[in-house]
Amino acid sequence: MRALVVYESMWGNTRAVAEAVGATLAGRMEVRVADVGEVPAGEVAEYDLVVAGAPTHAFSLSRASTRQAALEQGAPESSSTYGLREWIAALPAPTDTRVACFDTRVERVRNLPGSAARKAARLLRRAGWDVVARQSFYVSDTAGPLLPAEVDRASAWAGTLVGARV
Repeated sequence: MRALVVYESMWGNTRAVAEAVGATLAGRMEVRVADVGEVPAGEVAEYDLVVAGAPTHAFSLSRASTRQAALEQGAPESSSTYGLREWIAALPAPTDTRVACFDTRVERVRNLPGSAARKAARLLRRAGWDVVARQSFYVSDTAGPLLPAEVDRASAWAGTLVGARV
């Protein structure tokens, strides 16, 4: 079995979650962890499981304008003008590949509507993909860091994905 963990990250927090997910999955299958800008969307058919992660920007998936705003706020990382929203839009017709989505978001907005993972799952389902799970992981502020134990929580969540009809 093969898994792809693809992520968009501006401050490094989503990348850290993706790496934790990938490390856990690597104990059970071959895993590639990569920035969304490094993985052509057409490659998804090569994988049994795709785990897609993004930061929550303006209560949803990022857009070019929100990525630019993050850079203006001092974000050290960027997928440039290409994020998970654009990657999903470029996906080919659905395959047997199972998909899970996660996001990182500010802890104080746990009760507010909107999350990048929810939007990604909705877009994927509308396109016909089999979304088996979605999860949010929390940061203390826009730039982070991740809250204590979030990396451990990400690893535990990844363990559940192996049994999620994959």
